[in-house]
Amino acid sequence: MFGTSGIRGEFGTDVTAGLALCVGRALASDGRGRVVVGRDPRDTGPLLVDALTAGLRECGADVVRLGEVPTPTVARSVEWYDADAGVTVTASHNPPEDNGIKLWSADGSAVVGDEQDDIVERLKRDDYDTKRWDEIGNTRTESNARRRHVDAIVDAVTVDPPLSVVVDVGNGSGRLTSDVLRQLGCEVETMNALPDGEFPSRPSEPTAQNCEGLQRVVAESDADMGVAHDGDADRMMAVTETGRFVPGDVLLALFARQQAVPRARVAVPIDVSMAVQDELSQVGAETTYTKVGDGHVAARTTEHDVVFGGEPSGAWIWPTVTRCPDGPLAAAKLAALVTNHGSLDALVDDVHQVPIRRENIRTDAKREVVERVRAMVADRYENVTTVDGVRVDHDDGWFLVRASGTEPLVRVTAEARDGDRMESLLDSALDLVTTAADTVDAETSPA
Repeated sequence: MFGTSGIRGEFGTDVTAGLALCVGRALASDGRGRVVVGRDPRDTGPLLVDALTAGLRECGADVVRLGEVPTPTVARSVEWYDADAGVTVTASHNPPEDNGIKLWSADGSAVVGDEQDDIVERLKRDDYDTKRWDEIGNTRTESNARRRHVDAIVDAVTVDPPLSVVVDVGNGSGRLTSDVLRQLGCEVETMNALPDGEFPSRPSEPTAQNCEGLQRVVAESDADMGVAHDGDADRMMAVTETGRFVPGDVLLALFARQQAVPRARVAVPIDVSMAVQDELSQVGAETTYTKVGDGHVAARTTEHDVVFGGEPSGAWIWPTVTRCPDGPLAAAKLAALVTNHGSLDALVDDVHQVPIRRENIRTDAKREVVERVRAMVADRYENVTTVDGVRVDHDDGWFLVRASGTEPLVRVTAEARDGDRMESLLDSALDLVTTAADTVDAETSPA
């Protein structure tokens, strides 16, 4: 039911008003007395928020409704409004026909582990503590959460001298980034800033391909950099002043290097590039690996010597500020980094990149395919790790096969310090997935 970023799937089949109602009931029945609720711009969001709110109130929880706001605004609002939990109705970077439910703990981090398991078990048991008519929860609307978010970032970041920045909102919830940067003194041009849950301007995920428009605008202007968000603005990706898309691993290396000190650690998922460790080793710091998913990265940042956490997909966590991925904060942090060093192009060129490629294979049997790959590699390779999918390490590189936690995909990553070797490892991994998928199809097809 829960993936790496909460519940997510096609509205009406995987994600329904009935499910939202039950999630609300489960949260309140587990003792959450006050819950903040927000959503991204998807057309189905208001309906799901209404159902979720009904479930919360039915079991006695008070609800603070934030309206359409970025996911990190919801996570931060848990503390601001003295709540016990937060919920964002969002499918993040997924297509418009999808929606989802992401849960936030009392400390503003994503719900994972035992806390998530308790909710799942209650949902499976259909076990809810519904209240009498005179004991139901109250509801109120707060309209200043967005402003509090802007003010919090402006208080935490300085951009001096200010920059010229292009912000591609992607028709999502991230338009407050332009407010943040303007208050920090920057000159800002926005793209695709009108919220629209159908994401008409570009697909929601801020990949290099989907950000080609941003790259052109920045390259043809005098802007110092460009930033792009996904639908709920927990992710932030960047474009240099010459219009180059910055790979997520490089952006992670830049943020990590800025935060690191000797003997510090940076939390990263198991699919991150060796380039991050290369950069950290120069300052005497190191990586600590987690499962893929910002919740797992955030959980690791609770350890005292972990100073930063990030994923190459665009989730960045500064644990002394907030333990949720915060796209607007990341945009401001990147602007500060650029203004201190003069050029994002120069910063990117300073990171020694290691050849790495990521491919996706669509399948409705993603977990069965990965399990089949696990069985196939068990006797074929010596160094196999199964903490999250199947990772095979060699002396000169590695590949990883894992099921996406948010989409019907098997994700394949390969890396090696030599480009040809990387391609060879990727081909090996793709062959394994193809063979596994064919086997699973044959086993499940009618005779």
